[in-house]
Amino acid sequence: MSEFNPYQAPNSDVAAVNDPTPALAGRGQRLAAAMIDGIISLALVLPVMFLMGTFDYTQRGEQPPFMLTLNATIFGFLVFMALHFVLLKKYGQTIGKWMLKIRIADLNGDKPDLKTILLKRYLPISVVGLIPVAGQFLPMVDILFIFRKDRRCVHDLIAGTQVLRVSAK
Repeated sequence: MSEFNPYQAPNSDVAAVNDPTPALAGRGQRLAAAMIDGIISLALVLPVMFLMGTFDYTQRGEQPPFMLTLNATIFGFLVFMALHFVLLKKYGQTIGKWMLKIRIADLNGDKPDLKTILLKRYLPISVVGLIPVAGQFLPMVDILFIFRKDRRCVHDLIAGTQVLRVSAK
C-alpha cells in the first residue's frame, strides 16, 4: 500500500483539455483537394482550350501567343469561380476541400471574405503563371512552401489565410 504524499503530482487527464489552436489541414489533404479541383477544372477547360487552338502550338513545339494564353487563363479563372463560387462564399471551401473536410480560414480561424479568397489567394498565382519562363517555376515554389511548419503556401501568405480541418473553429 502506498501512503498519501502531499508533494505527489496530481493525477489529471491532460488529453481532456481542449487545444485552443485550430487543427491545420494535412499536407496530403491539401494535395488531394487540389488534385480533385484540378481534375474537375481540366475536364471543363481542356475542350475549350483545344477549340481555341492552344494545343496546335504545343504540338508544333511553339509558345502560344500571349493573348491566347491570357484568354485561356481568364477562361480558366472564370470556370474556377463558376465551379466553386457558392462553396467559397458560404464556407471558404472548393469542391475538393469540401470533399476532404478542410476549409480556408483567416489567421483567426474565421472564414475570409470572398474578395480576399479570389483576389488575394487565387488571382495572383494565376497571373504569375502568365510570366514567360518564371511563370512555370514560381507556382512550384508556391506549392513547396507547404513544407513549412505552419503549412502555409505563398498564396496563403499573400492572402493572410491558412487551411484548417472543418471540425476546427
